Amino acid sequence: MIMKQSDFIYNILNQKGIGRVKANKILQDCSSFFIDEFIDIKSITIKLENYFSSEQIDDIINTRNDYNLQTSTPNLYFVNRFQPNFPKLLNELNLNCPPIISCIGNIDLLNKEKVGFCGSRKASDKGIDVAKDISQQVALKDIVVVSGYASGIDQETHYWALKAGGSTIIVLPEGIQSFTIKRHVKDVWDWNRVLVISEFAPNEIWSVNRAMQRNTTIIALSNIMVLIEAKVTGGSIDAGYKTLQMNKPLFAPVYQGMPEEASGNQLLLSKGALPLMRKRETNKANIDKMMSLLNSNLEFKNTLFD
Repeated sequence: MIMKQSDFIYNILNQKGIGRVKANKILQDCSSFFIDEFIDIKSITIKLENYFSSEQIDDIINTRNDYNLQTSTPNLYFVNRFQPNFPKLLNELNLNCPPIISCIGNIDLLNKEKVGFCGSRKASDKGIDVAKDISQQVALKDIVVVSGYASGIDQETHYWALKAGGSTIIVLPEGIQSFTIKRHVKDVWDWNRVLVISEFAPNEIWSVNRAMQRNTTIIALSNIMVLIEAKVTGGSIDAGYKTLQMNKPLFAPVYQGMPEEASGNQLLLSKGALPLMRKRETNKANIDKMMSLLNSNLEFKNTLFD
């Protein structure tokens, strides 16, 4: 008897008391029984007895999931961390890594160089212009933009990357089953240059905790992060602190007319973020340092926990 790896992993995660760390330990112990995209149930049951009751095992091996997406979307892919096409950067989270992600779109974008963006849902006009400028420059250098899917900075970076002919990855804070193409990005949408991913079961709904966890995944997937107009509290500045804690380069744009409520950028600069200024000759953001870090692959060090 066999079952899909995706069903098996989601059923493990669905058991009471099983968080990400414990799930990864269990799955690592069971990984030798993975056969292509399937699980040999008869062989793996013995392993499961070390972790679960008979009732739980019955639920794990007998529950089959039928996830239905809108007919306008491409095929749904499930990629778990034991497969070769799972993103290497995400795997560096070790036991905190999502055991499985669901994807629609161009899965080849996962292992390209990426710059992640995070910022205010209610960014100023100047903040939107900065997001437009940086995401366009990055896209023109064939670097993938990574962000969430909220209004404000998230959607602007996706829009302008695609508008410039580049590629983008959308990381959802809920299950992928609820995904729809939003009006703001619809006219530039191209499934060949877009990947939508979720680390949550396809039918799970949005929550604050999932949104915060999603930010960690954006950071992990990205080689470099850019934070635009963060408040001193909230999800954006939390993403900034997490970036520094993970020893990844964090750029905080600095410009005249930045709203007073966006003082989180200045705070992060004092903790080790790198300023992102504009070039006088072009009046565009100076991304030379960003490109230098990407090209040299130097390990980034920060002062946050010194």
